[in-house]
Amino acid sequence: MKRGKTSGTRYVSALAGLAVLLFLLAVLNLCLGSTAISLREIGHLLRGSGESTAYDIVYNIRLPRILAGILLGGALSISGYLLQIFFANPIAGPYVLGISSGAKLTVALAMVFLLGKGITLSALGMTLTAFLGSLLVMGFVLLLSGKIKNMSLLVVAGVMVGYICSAVTDFVVTFADDSNIVNLHNWSMGSLSGIQWSGVRLSATLIMLGVLSAFFLSKPMGAYRLGETYARSMGVNIRGLRIALILISSLLSGVVTAFAGPISFVGIAVPHLIRGLIRSDEPIRMIPACFLGGSVVTLMCDGIARTLFAPTELSISSVTAVFLVPVVLTMMVRRKGGRA
Repeated sequence: MKRGKTSGTRYVSALAGLAVLLFLLAVLNLCLGSTAISLREIGHLLRGSGESTAYDIVYNIRLPRILAGILLGGALSISGYLLQIFFANPIAGPYVLGISSGAKLTVALAMVFLLGKGITLSALGMTLTAFLGSLLVMGFVLLLSGKIKNMSLLVVAGVMVGYICSAVTDFVVTFADDSNIVNLHNWSMGSLSGIQWSGVRLSATLIMLGVLSAFFLSKPMGAYRLGETYARSMGVNIRGLRIALILISSLLSGVVTAFAGPISFVGIAVPHLIRGLIRSDEPIRMIPACFLGGSVVTLMCDGIARTLFAPTELSISSVTAVFLVPVVLTMMVRRKGGRA
C-alpha cells in the first residue's frame, strides 16, 4: 500500500513538473525570437494595449506556433507510444517506421498536383491526405511484418521505406516550378513556422479526438502489453484493438506531418523518457504523461530552432535529432546488455 502511494505521488509530481516546465517554455518562446518582447510588453498586450507590431508578432505568429508545438508534440509522442505497444518494440515510432515520410510524400504530391492546376489544398485536405499516406505506409509495414518476424529487421525495413518516401518527396519539391511549391522545402524538413489559427483549431480537434480514443483504450492496451493470450482471456478483441491502434497512431502522425512536416525521434524517445520518469508503463498513466512530455520536448526544440541563429531558422528535426538520438542509442545499448 505504501509503495502504491509512493508511486502515485511520483506520478502526480512528474505531471506537475512537466506542466510547470511547459508553461515556462511557452512564456520563453513568447518572449524570444528575432524580435525580443519583454514580459512587461506581453502583459500590456494581454490588457489590450501595446504596439500593433508586437501584437501581430505575439498573437498571429508566436502564440499559434506555441499552441501547435504543444498539440503536435503531444500527438507525436502518443503516436509513438501506441506503435511501441502494437509492435511490442521500444524503438518503433512514426518516423523510424517511415509512417511520417509516407504522410509527407502524399501531402507533397497532392500539393504539387493541385497547385499546378491553381487549386489550394485546405488544412483539412492536407490532414486527410497525410492520414492516407500514414495508413498506406503502415499497411505496407504490416505486410512486411507477416514476412519478417525479426522486429529489428522490420524496423530496418521501415527505415528503408521512409528513405524511399523522403527521396521521392525531395525530388518532387526540388524540381517544382511554382514558387508556392518550392516553399514546401522548409515544411518537408520539419518546421512549425507559418501555422495559423485555423490550423491550430483543426489540429486541436483531431488530436483531442485521437488522444481521448487512446485514453479510453487504456485498459485493453494494458492487457495487450502482457501478451495476446492474456488479453483474450480478459475479453479483449485483439483484431479490433489492433485496428484502433493503427487508425489512432496514423491519424496523430498524419496531423503532425500535415501541419509541421516530419519531426524526428520525438515518437521514439519521449515514451522511453516518460517511462523512466514515472517508473510505469501503464497506458492510463503513460498517455497523459507522454502528451505533456512530447509537448515539452517539441516546444524546447522549436524554441532552439527558431532563436539559436535568428533570424535564420533551423529545421526542428535537426534539433530533435541532436537531443533525442543519444536517448534512443542509450536505450538500445541497455536493452542489448539486458538491463532494461
